[in-house]
Amino acid sequence: MKQKTLERWSPWVLLVVSILIWEALCRAFNVSEFVFPSPSRIAMQTIEFKEVIANHAWRTFWVTMVGFGIAIVVGVLLGFVIGSSRLAYAAVYPLMTAFNALPKAAFVPILVVWFGIGIGPAILTAFLISFFPIMVNIATGLATLEPELEDVLRVLGAKRWDVLVKVGLPRSMPYFYGSLKVAITLAFVGTTVSEMTAANEGIGYLLISAGSAMQMGLAFSGLVVVGAMAMVMYELFSYIEKHTTGWAHRGSQGE
Repeated sequence: MKQKTLERWSPWVLLVVSILIWEALCRAFNVSEFVFPSPSRIAMQTIEFKEVIANHAWRTFWVTMVGFGIAIVVGVLLGFVIGSSRLAYAAVYPLMTAFNALPKAAFVPILVVWFGIGIGPAILTAFLISFFPIMVNIATGLATLEPELEDVLRVLGAKRWDVLVKVGLPRSMPYFYGSLKVAITLAFVGTTVSEMTAANEGIGYLLISAGSAMQMGLAFSGLVVVGAMAMVMYELFSYIEKHTTGWAHRGSQGE
């Protein structure tokens, strides 16, 4: 119980210690708030501009969720196709890997030309940057299905589709939730990057506006809010994972 309690509270302890060290260094070296604001200054700016930050944060959140939702659908479908066929795996996977290597920020000007300034580029950027981990993990979970297990199921009369749907997909769930925890953080990055150049709302737009006005505390407040939203979604997926795929972690939890 003590070990579990320590593990549960360790992130918060580390966060508090980091904030205290940050505050102490800013005060000790008299760091200008225009260069690197202290946590207390960031907190003051957050309270002062709470309504503005909340409005921009809500816009960034729902746009990210839309793009992330599309990424889940496309990622799962592509992952299923790639993972269920050796031919598809060999043909599509290298191309998807090459596409993932392209900097997604470079797509923003193109998306602006196609869809204009607004939510379109932000949603698509969030989708483009987050679907690849989902696709890869679903494909890996299906492609690494043990041949011996598949042979036994075939002998028992199971068809290829039955093996994939009733065994392959459940077996891929730990991979799937792992990919969601990675992809959601990338989705927030994609939305914020797009908003910095192709929007007049959102945290990305707030960062540019605050930087131009030399309100560095406000800019850091925006960064903190994005990090907090990503952390909340990460913990949500972790909670769902523990309650739906506990069988996959039973051995490690018992140690």
